[in-house]
Amino acid sequence: MTDRALAVVRAGALTTVQDLGRPGHAHLGVPRSGALDGPAADLVNRLVGNPPGAAVLETTVNGCAVRPRSTVTIAVAGAHCRVTVDGRPVPWGAPVRVPAGALLDVGPAVSGVRAYVGLSGGIAVEPVLGSRSTDLLSGLGPAPLTDGTVLPLGRPSGVHARVDVTPQPAPPAELVLRVTLGPRDDWFTPEAVGAFVSRAYRVSAAGNRIGLRTEGPALERARHGELPSEGMVLGAVQVPPDGRPVVFLADHPTTGGYPVIAVVRAADLPAAAQAVPGTPVRFVAVRRR
Repeated sequence: MTDRALAVVRAGALTTVQDLGRPGHAHLGVPRSGALDGPAADLVNRLVGNPPGAAVLETTVNGCAVRPRSTVTIAVAGAHCRVTVDGRPVPWGAPVRVPAGALLDVGPAVSGVRAYVGLSGGIAVEPVLGSRSTDLLSGLGPAPLTDGTVLPLGRPSGVHARVDVTPQPAPPAELVLRVTLGPRDDWFTPEAVGAFVSRAYRVSAAGNRIGLRTEGPALERARHGELPSEGMVLGAVQVPPDGRPVVFLADHPTTGGYPVIAVVRAADLPAAAQAVPGTPVRFVAVRRR
């Protein structure tokens, strides 16, 4: 077996392989997928000298631990966490050399939710429809990591960045999501639409890579009939029967039958990936372009 590989010692709550995703396949029923916090994934790739599309590890809440079979350069960004190599603390947000056989431990998130681990050469699992991303909804791509999983690594193609540490945005104290109302805002009463863009919500602990669920005022419908299933897009804010908005993230379904009251600007979605349960959420209406 090649020495360009990585053995998983501790998989954590949910650690997946992610890259830029597989856009353009919604007509086949395939979601985009890809890293939820795209800027963090891009950063770790830059830090270790990878091209932007290289596959990284995305951890959730409690990190992971891995053991490379050859010397690699790694970088961890996204959620703030303690990073160690064989028990020795190393910098977060900076390139670090990890010798062959050493244990890289990415600890629990101190703030934020998802940490990203870039490795020189990238994770080299076989692409599916042009992407190495794990898609929790469709099951495409590699399965979520389990203890004992061995992942192949690619050959390094660049020189790692010469930096001590890289500034990154902190997880949001308040998640502000700019939205364009529609296409089904007319399925809700004017009072409900007003509440949606003026009242405070909170991030629910029930969210995942498919969608960010919220807790707060239930939105009352003006129409109570059945809506035929229709196409869904990244950032769509769907309102299920309980009336609490759900923001669709990277692994969202490509169709759905609950009304979409609004769509979140794509630039605001990376912050949603790092919003811990209980974070206040505010939806701000912007004009249609």
